[in-house]
Amino acid sequence: MIEKERLWSRNFINACIANFLVASSFYLLMPTIPIYLSLELGVPHSQIGLVLSSYAIALLIIRPFSGYLVDVYARKPLFMLGVSLFVFMFIGYYFAITVLFFVILRFIHGLFWGLSTVSANTVAIDIIPSSRRAEGIGFFGVNMNIAMAIAPFLAVGIYDKYGFHFLITCTLIIGGLAILVVSFIKVPKRKKLDKIPPISLDRFILVKAIPVFVNQLFLSVGWGTLIAYAVLYGKVIQIQNSGVFFLFLASGIVLSRINSGKLVDKGHLHKVMMVAIFLITLGFISFALVHNIYAYCTSAFLLGIGYGTLFPGLQTIYINMAPACKRGTANSTYLTGFDLGIGSGMLIGGFLEDHVGFSNMYLVTAASCFIALLIYWFNSRKVIEKNTLVKIS
Repeated sequence: MIEKERLWSRNFINACIANFLVASSFYLLMPTIPIYLSLELGVPHSQIGLVLSSYAIALLIIRPFSGYLVDVYARKPLFMLGVSLFVFMFIGYYFAITVLFFVILRFIHGLFWGLSTVSANTVAIDIIPSSRRAEGIGFFGVNMNIAMAIAPFLAVGIYDKYGFHFLITCTLIIGGLAILVVSFIKVPKRKKLDKIPPISLDRFILVKAIPVFVNQLFLSVGWGTLIAYAVLYGKVIQIQNSGVFFLFLASGIVLSRINSGKLVDKGHLHKVMMVAIFLITLGFISFALVHNIYAYCTSAFLLGIGYGTLFPGLQTIYINMAPACKRGTANSTYLTGFDLGIGSGMLIGGFLEDHVGFSNMYLVTAASCFIALLIYWFNSRKVIEKNTLVKIS
């Protein structure tokens, strides 16, 4: 019997903690900026979408370059630099009182968020044993997903009780802890490159994964509408403390991680992906059509299971389609797919809400996810089987 390689090393645990803290600081502000802009500054929803999507535009610009940088230069220093600059930018929110200031600040903040997340994911994959890659990616990623869920719930409570500026102080404290934890991570030494590789398209995006990337966009649009508008939607349908949505979302994400990564490592990738996309579609339909606290929470739970299953499976697809020297490129392509979809979801969501309301907006999102299901089965599945370098078995 072959002994399993050790996953939970001190470095991996530190990487997970750092990932959770960085994401928590970021997602404390994600649901509260729309509330602050709408209720305190009187900004219309269409302009809120512009503010929120400005950081996604920055991510689209920086992600490919980040992938190139972490493939060429030492990864931990880039990780530390990205996190430090990202945390420092929170200070700017104390002074943000106009839409233009928010747009510019979110854009700059997005640049440093992009660098820190690409380097964090690549450092983690360097630490994770290859035989437990999908499982390790799942556990590493769940820290960000839990932060995406718990931080907004706490943020709504803190905002209601203490206000926006106190919330910013909380993000700075958590971000400072993240910098401290990153400093303790030891990254495996890589072979030094003889020369810096020339700049070309395949150093910025994993070209053979473009069909998967397009498929991903139909799903990440839905994630964008969730993180931007779920709390506001809850307030519209009169859910008390609508931040509870993110607690049930987190519960679904955590539950999904128990077996999904292991199933992918055992060769059940396509079944895992199809089930994940189906649950996401079903969750959005329920979210759009049934307006009470039970449906609100049940939909969140289904969406959590779906997206929680999707994230590690999808990232593993990208990683296993790339050689080790292009892991940064693979990670940046995966993350860029979410950035583009999330930014589009925020913009499209704001436009649809203004014209057809939240319920119809989420029905459109459900339709987008159903299209993703068809694309995966009839196209992406074949592309993955043809281009995977490391067979999952």
